[in-house]
Amino acid sequence: MSQQGYVATPPYSQAQPGMGGYQGGFGAGPAQPPYGHYGGPPQTFAAPPTGMMKPPVPSAAGMPPPPASNQYNPNVQQNGAHPQRYPAPPADSAYGQPLQSPYNSMVSTAPPPAQQLTNQMGSMNLGNYAPGPMQSPPPPTSSVIQQPFQTPPAMGQPQMPPGSQLPHMSPPQSPQASMQMSGPPMSGQPMSGPPMPSQPMSGHPMPSQPMSGHPMPGQPMPGQPMSGPPMPSQPMSGHPMPGQPMSGPPMPSQPMSGHPMPGQPMSGPPMPSQPMSGHPMPGQPMSGPPMSGPPMAGPPMAGMGRPFPGPPPAGPGGFQQPGLGAAGPPGYPQQAGQFGGHMAGPQPGPQPGMPGAFPGAPGGLAGPPQKKLDPDSIPSITQVIEDDQVKRGGQVYSTNVRGQVPPLVTTDFTVQDQGNASPRFMRCTTYSLPSTADLAKQCQVPLATIIKPFANLPKNETPLYVVNHGETGPIRCNRCKAYMCPYMQFIDGGRRYQCGFCNCINEVPVFFFQHLDHMGRRADFFERPELSLGSYEFVATLDYCKNNKLPNPPAYIFMIDVSYNNIKSGLVKLICDELKTLLENLPSEDAAESSAVNVGFVTYNKVLHFYNVKSALAQPQMMVVSDTAEMFVPLLDGFLVNYQESRAVIHNLLDQIPDMFADSNESETVFVPVIQAGVEAFKAAECSGKLFIFQSSMPTAEAPGKLKNRDDKKLINTEKEKTLFQPLKGVYEQLSKDCVAQGCCVDLFLFPSQYMDIATMADVPSHTGGSVYKYNNFQVETDGEHFLRDLRKDVQKSIGFDAIMRVRTSTGFRATEFFGAVHMNNTTDVEMAAVDCDKALTVEFKHDDALSEETGALLQCALLYTTVTGQRRLRVHNLSLNCSSQLSELYKSCETDSLINFFAKSACRAILNQPLKNVREILVNQTAHMLACYRKNCASPSAASQLILPDAMKVFPVYMNSLMKMAPLVASTELSTDDRAHQRLLLMGMGVEDTQLLLYPRLTPLHNMDVNAEAPPTPVRCSEERLTDSGMFLLENGHSMFLWLGQATPPELIQSIFNLPSVAHLQGQICALPELDNPLSIKVRSFIDGLIEKRPNSMKLNFVRQKDKPEMLFRQFLVEDKGLHGGASYMDFLCYVHREIRQLLT
Repeated sequence: MSQQGYVATPPYSQAQPGMGGYQGGFGAGPAQPPYGHYGGPPQTFAAPPTGMMKPPVPSAAGMPPPPASNQYNPNVQQNGAHPQRYPAPPADSAYGQPLQSPYNSMVSTAPPPAQQLTNQMGSMNLGNYAPGPMQSPPPPTSSVIQQPFQTPPAMGQPQMPPGSQLPHMSPPQSPQASMQMSGPPMSGQPMSGPPMPSQPMSGHPMPSQPMSGHPMPGQPMPGQPMSGPPMPSQPMSGHPMPGQPMSGPPMPSQPMSGHPMPGQPMSGPPMPSQPMSGHPMPGQPMSGPPMSGPPMAGPPMAGMGRPFPGPPPAGPGGFQQPGLGAAGPPGYPQQAGQFGGHMAGPQPGPQPGMPGAFPGAPGGLAGPPQKKLDPDSIPSITQVIEDDQVKRGGQVYSTNVRGQVPPLVTTDFTVQDQGNASPRFMRCTTYSLPSTADLAKQCQVPLATIIKPFANLPKNETPLYVVNHGETGPIRCNRCKAYMCPYMQFIDGGRRYQCGFCNCINEVPVFFFQHLDHMGRRADFFERPELSLGSYEFVATLDYCKNNKLPNPPAYIFMIDVSYNNIKSGLVKLICDELKTLLENLPSEDAAESSAVNVGFVTYNKVLHFYNVKSALAQPQMMVVSDTAEMFVPLLDGFLVNYQESRAVIHNLLDQIPDMFADSNESETVFVPVIQAGVEAFKAAECSGKLFIFQSSMPTAEAPGKLKNRDDKKLINTEKEKTLFQPLKGVYEQLSKDCVAQGCCVDLFLFPSQYMDIATMADVPSHTGGSVYKYNNFQVETDGEHFLRDLRKDVQKSIGFDAIMRVRTSTGFRATEFFGAVHMNNTTDVEMAAVDCDKALTVEFKHDDALSEETGALLQCALLYTTVTGQRRLRVHNLSLNCSSQLSELYKSCETDSLINFFAKSACRAILNQPLKNVREILVNQTAHMLACYRKNCASPSAASQLILPDAMKVFPVYMNSLMKMAPLVASTELSTDDRAHQRLLLMGMGVEDTQLLLYPRLTPLHNMDVNAEAPPTPVRCSEERLTDSGMFLLENGHSMFLWLGQATPPELIQSIFNLPSVAHLQGQICALPELDNPLSIKVRSFIDGLIEKRPNSMKLNFVRQKDKPEMLFRQFLVEDKGLHGGASYMDFLCYVHREIRQLLT
């Protein structure tokens, strides 16, 4: 049964033997450790052969995991406590010097040593090919990453001479005692005693060297490159001094000159002398990937370099900062084992005063060459996506089962609605809610649903049925006002029904009565969408309309900035030419021949020009409003018209506008009055609608909403950095409210050449369900087509106006937080001036009471809106979830893509009122907490050195690490403030598939594309290691697209795609692939066009040659690698999280 696991060997920084054996209080150790303890007499059994692994402690199947200490107390109020998700943490809690560039460079010039990670995927107990008894395999929902044991190839290994290991350290203390002490030396304090020899000395095998297969006490780790001073893979930031905060994932900084300090992480795979059954030594790498760099006292330990008098401060969110009690005497460096962890586990045997010191330390022996790192051993998103596609792709997903987890957003499947809403409309973070608030608090998995009420359905799925009950309107529960749905239980022969949400018993209206069959089901069950389907629409009555009047069809107003920049760049002409064809395709109901949407036109600079385009006129008429302080619309009749009727006049106007302003040299613009004019026009016409505003500069003209430059790079990394994301209040805040009240949605197309204060300008779109598009340094030749594709998609997408949404839940829990491009006047009604097919709302739930496992949990999202034809409708989506008192059920039913959408949005909201450092710290803490809770409560017992992840969340750390490298969460002065603000606002309105792609871009090799294959080429992992010099790769994340060409790309490939002799001939600004008549060119172009078509936004194709300057921009999208502006590689982050998990568990 035992199977070969797959193996990885991270590159380690150089080890510093013998450090860190001073952690006492971790509970009792085994009397006789299996491998001879650190510093004890060598035992006489041979090291197992390379690649073999000791099984973790054999345990009876199903035995509960060993109790953890009270460090990880499930009942403490934890981060994510009610109402506020991000309580402000104490000032000194630090998570990263705000992301300078965390973690060490993984580029190692010395050969990286071997360490192995085996991955226990699914139910296969991979990596368990050990002699001796087999441990009971963990439940099939875990992925285990673990260290097997290897015979060390000893490279020349300088050891520290005796005496160099901080002889002045006191013996280990119990965690309690250790919390009160505050004196011992800090991490990174200079060592006393001679430094280590920097040349490998050969000759005398040391006690710490393997001799003829007998593991020796304290023997260095297998495959550790130990040739003198630290290698490039291990830059250390000078010598951290006492008191210097070293918190957060370690930052790479200058390579250290000289010798590693005591506080430096030890590296290398586990020592033979070490019990593998769960008591790894301090200094031993955890079995996750490598961590290089100084030891960190990551989020849980604030300000690590300083002594801690007294107990630690409570961490963010009120849970006690985990980790201090377990850290041995405060002030001692946390030994970041290669994996950054203190190894949770007792030190077997007594430690001498110099922890882990051993006598006589001459040089080392030469050993066999080392293996290269194999990152395939850690969970891969591309693999998970591919597996799901193989398993569930092309299938019909029926929604008739409560609480079933749908296929991934990346999988192609067909939905058959049989009583629960399609996952295209609603996805949840978990499909099995914890039955009590205590359980929810214990696991810290956020309970949320991401609702995309207008999601586009593929052609092969049935559009929503529209139910019309005439004058009486939709049938609702008298008490909780929930709409008739499949969860209503008919009783009393069909005369009454019990509401599934509040259990109230209601009379069935006479016209709706129907007899029940022998199963208690209505005879017309399948004829009525509201009884048998998860999603449907009701025609709303006058009671659901403003002022009890049926609404008019909505209108679109195009508002063009005709200031000097836009005329000169050719943008105005481009827009006017495009509108002539675009207006033929205004959105309409499926059956309608022409659109009911009316259109209007405004141009502006310092003043506004309104145009009368009534069909009766021969020429359009212009009216100017120069008093921008009191905005009004100078004409009612003829401003908003039907395009088909006024087509000739409108074309005439669009031809004239570019010439009319050709000689204008007015460079100042207004902005707020433009939106006010739109709101006034809709008020006068008694309709809702959308404004398309094309603006190229900050509004500096004297008028309401005038802005000045407030971009201050000195605020980055300070408490005040959050002000850069906060919109200016006052007139902008009021404007948002006015827009929402009138049902006026604002879409903003920005063409900046410098700072525009997007945080403020985009505030109105972000509260009215609008979108913001941004084209930096716009040039018609290179960016024109990209912008026009966005404009077309934006004008044509399906949309509802003047919308209000309510999310109802069954008893025991309720919706508490709403994240999205919405406005909230109260705590329950979500107001949206418009909602389109790409906008999603993320709703978080909290418990009020215990939930019943029998009845489960029910959700109903009801959206009242006006269609593009002016009909008032109610769109209803219903979803039923399971409830369970078993945490394992919750973890089994989690959906990583939805979780990361929730975390992205809650972090984007949090950075408005908290320092970035705290927000990042909370993200890492909660990640560790969720995974530690799984490890403690759901995984079968195993060595502490194993990183065990729930199967449904095994790639969660990749996404979380990528999220922390997103521009809004990175404090770098190199990033533009506007870009960061823009991305923050984009994230707030995104659905699950959009955040998934943004956080893990698709990297697809095109050089080996099979021109005859139907299926698209398979993407590879998003890392530089996957690129090949002779390859051609396409990278896209839904907003940016790059075609990367290796230096050695074959000339025939370049010829068939670009019609050029070689890569070197690719010069200047190419903005599209030439249309060539050969199979490869046709295939590549159709693949790229298909992607652009599928995504909500258009993407501009950028060409990047290997080692050219623009490649830097491309690299920041390789999210498994280190961030350009700071941020860990996936490998480093995984170890960091592993270390946090171990700290929580000890």
